Amino acid sequence: MSDSIKYGVSTPDQIAGKSGLEILRAMMSGELPTPPFSQTFNCKLVEANEGHVVFEGHTDQKLLNPLGIVHGGWVLTLIDSVTGCAAHSTLPVGSSYTTVETKSNFIRPIPHDLGKVRAEGRVIAKGRKIITAEGKVFSEEGKLLAHGTATLIVL
Repeated sequence: MSDSIKYGVSTPDQIAGKSGLEILRAMMSGELPTPPFSQTFNCKLVEANEGHVVFEGHTDQKLLNPLGIVHGGWVLTLIDSVTGCAAHSTLPVGSSYTTVETKSNFIRPIPHDLGKVRAEGRVIAKGRKIITAEGKVFSEEGKLLAHGTATLIVL
């Protein structure tokens, strides 16, 4: 993660008049701060289009569970993040969302020295109140590491 990234939480004034997609793109460009959790979890938003987002993250030793592999909570967090941001990218000005449920399947253990991973989120269906999305996490070589789905409610 770059030291030049500005971490923080956007104020209501900073996001006023912006759609979900505009907010996400403003975070990527540095116009808006990147959420602090991105620094803690070694991940960042690198692509945002309507209904589809991509995060990149890096594994390291601080993510290990007691068995010496990357903790599943990190992977689940990536899936929750990409599905939530995919949903967010479809929202009009003044709307927000929250996750109702996230489910994941872990395909293979992730070693701490795997390096870069890519997490992709895509909206499957969008209703007035409920959005469903899928997320997939890949190694740099393109191997599927985990996948999952989320149900989100539009507030």
